Amino acid sequence: MAEITSPQICIIVPAFNEAGNITAVIADIRSHRPEAAIVVVDDGSTDDTLTIARSLKVTALRLPVNLGIGGAVQTGLKYAVRNGFDFAVQFDGDGQHLAVELAKILPPVIQGTADVAIGSRFIGSHSAYHAGIARQVGIKIISWVSSLLTAQRITDPTSGFRAYNCRALEFLADDYPQDYPEPEAIIALARNRFRILEIAVEMKPRAEGKSSISAWSAGFYMVKVLLAILVTSMRTRTPEA
Repeated sequence: MAEITSPQICIIVPAFNEAGNITAVIADIRSHRPEAAIVVVDDGSTDDTLTIARSLKVTALRLPVNLGIGGAVQTGLKYAVRNGFDFAVQFDGDGQHLAVELAKILPPVIQGTADVAIGSRFIGSHSAYHAGIARQVGIKIISWVSSLLTAQRITDPTSGFRAYNCRALEFLADDYPQDYPEPEAIIALARNRFRILEIAVEMKPRAEGKSSISAWSAGFYMVKVLLAILVTSMRTRTPEA
């Protein structure tokens, strides 16, 4: 697949109660990819996330209720498909992702060497990324199972920093996992013969607010994720050519 000249890129920012982070996130993206369209999907926030996003002159989509990360991301993917974008990037609204790293995950999908590029915290020079012990153990187990099911090494199955080409974008916009979308999406993509590439990236701790997954619930989360990806591995939907 040849590289597209002047590609149209949509950067999707799912956000739930990110009023303390969203301004910096948008400024960071604009400083590195000023040509890209930014779409903030407000997932039923109860703070000023939506108002702030709109004041920054980006496209801001409002979900009337909190659907969770899966529903928010799928909303952004559908927007990108319906508006004819060539590529899309999932970029979290909590300040953990760095826009400078877009220069790493976008080239493989733009140049046609991968359908999906995932930013990984656990390979390359950034493999020392620190998370809580329970979360590290959970990620390692999910990583091992994901690698087994996809027949390729997956180091960071829960990473929400991803770039998609048009084909993968259309596939996921049509049927995106809802409960545990990041790990499930990897399995669905691999089972449908999409080319997945992990890229070493740097991430930082959440700037403000807190994660929806607490330390005490990490074990329960891991078990549910494993069950979800096993079920997903049994479903194969052939993408349209």
